[in-house]
Amino acid sequence: MATTESLSFVKMHGAGNDFVLFDNRTLGLSGEQIEELTPKLSSRNFGIGSDGVIALDYDDRKQADLVMIYKNPDGSDAGMCGNGARCFAAYAVTLGAPPTFSFRVHDNIYRATTSGSHVTIDFPLETSVETVEVDGESYLDVYTNTEHIVCSVPMSDLGREKKLVKRGRRLRTHKQFSPVGTNVNFISGTDEAQLSLQTYERGVENLTLACGTGAIASALAWHHSQDAPAGKHRYSVNVKGGTLFVEFTFSDGTGIYSDITLEGPTAFIFDGRYYL
Repeated sequence: MATTESLSFVKMHGAGNDFVLFDNRTLGLSGEQIEELTPKLSSRNFGIGSDGVIALDYDDRKQADLVMIYKNPDGSDAGMCGNGARCFAAYAVTLGAPPTFSFRVHDNIYRATTSGSHVTIDFPLETSVETVEVDGESYLDVYTNTEHIVCSVPMSDLGREKKLVKRGRRLRTHKQFSPVGTNVNFISGTDEAQLSLQTYERGVENLTLACGTGAIASALAWHHSQDAPAGKHRYSVNVKGGTLFVEFTFSDGTGIYSDITLEGPTAFIFDGRYYL
């Protein structure tokens, strides 16, 4: 499928959300080739294993320093992956990118700031929290450059993973969210600026140890649920893989959330060659 017989890659995780990353500037794989290759790379039995695949490339539009090409493990596209972006930024620095740089995902330009293994992503996003009814139940719908719904559950339910997977799968494919579907977040607030989260991720089709855009959606939803005040806020989001931090500004007059950032740890696991 490519002009080379093997692909050099790194394996990384951001709070347990794990990814396979490679430098496409040297490979020159097409979008179709990356889409075809991704399920093979992501397979945990026959490949490397990951929650997604990320290719780093030049920006042919010259709008940003780099481009992040992200694919779900089934090869499908995603609007954005927050933890993937944080890993992408840490990886880019090892390839010569400065500690702060811009990158494009589809038509959106993001800014990454790295400090060692700690990475913050500025989101070019203004969004709101809306209520949506599904089969007589209310959920909070929050677009974070990809689709998310959020529902509050008792803390004890976050450990009942079979129940979460069953409910998440039903909602992810519900006709209410067709044709693209949605990611499903289950949250339990622990105080006014802290919550715990489990996310059923579209494309992974299971719970993941962390979800960056889900952490953003959940923080905004928890702020909304408490009728919290306007201004700048910082929330801690506890996931199975660690803790993520979400900052945002809320305007009471417009109901708009802006100045959104996602920050947290990244880690390199290993590197290697995958034989095509």
